[in-house]
Amino acid sequence: MFSKEVFSLLLQVVGSWQVIAVTVALVLYMSLVSYTARSYHRPRSVSKSKPKKKKSKAAPPAAKPEESAGGKEDDELGMEEA
Repeated sequence: MFSKEVFSLLLQVVGSWQVIAVTVALVLYMSLVSYTARSYHRPRSVSKSKPKKKKSKAAPPAAKPEESAGGKEDDELGMEEA
């Protein structure tokens, strides 16, 4: 008896117009999202055919000379050797 009552209640809930309307709305929403994702997807062949930028011929910035020949990184942090 209990299983027949639950089964009939489940059929009433699934068959109600609210559940059907929400299901249709979700299906339409998912199809819209899928269509939008496909239309904005850039094909790979386009990205490969882009012209590459040429490197500028400007000289790289000159490196800083070291403060002293015996300088270490610890000196820069204000630490002294013991």
